[in-house]
Amino acid sequence: MKPDSSQTVYDGNLIDVTLERWGDHEREIVEHPGAVAIVAVDRDGMLTLVRQRREAVRTELLELPAGTLEEGEAPLVCAQRELEEETGLTGGTWLDVTAFYTTPGFCREQMHLSLPRASTAARRVRRVTKSSRSSAGPETRSQRRWARSRTPRRSPDCFCISTKARRATHRR
Repeated sequence: MKPDSSQTVYDGNLIDVTLERWGDHEREIVEHPGAVAIVAVDRDGMLTLVRQRREAVRTELLELPAGTLEEGEAPLVCAQRELEEETGLTGGTWLDVTAFYTTPGFCREQMHLSLPRASTAARRVRRVTKSSRSSAGPETRSQRRWARSRTPRRSPDCFCISTKARRATHRR
């Protein structure tokens, strides 16, 4: 399936916006390089989430450790890097769980979900401040650990849990 015409109308540092014509309809499409999210369950069965300030939604969210793919980077390499950068954990054996489009109505971002078996601490859990490699600015993170089976929809300190974290940790 291809549009009748396509034109980049915004060329940003992290995303681009393409205007596509499909017959009588125009669609604004967000071009995103893709991302990874990691379900980090350690040897004690505890899930690690990171709390991050998200200006777009005007709040802090508890999220799975995650990050944007760099050009030419394999999802597994990105997942391993992001897990250690954001949590100080490293994984043993890694399992690629799935890949999905985050918001296919207007965005081509594909999220790759990975599960490292028996994550272990590379160093003590600590408060992390990381400057993003994009122009998105600094992100301040702290961590929360829960038994995987007891991950709440909202944390006790009223920070929202992101949907991808809820979906990825839900037991069926």
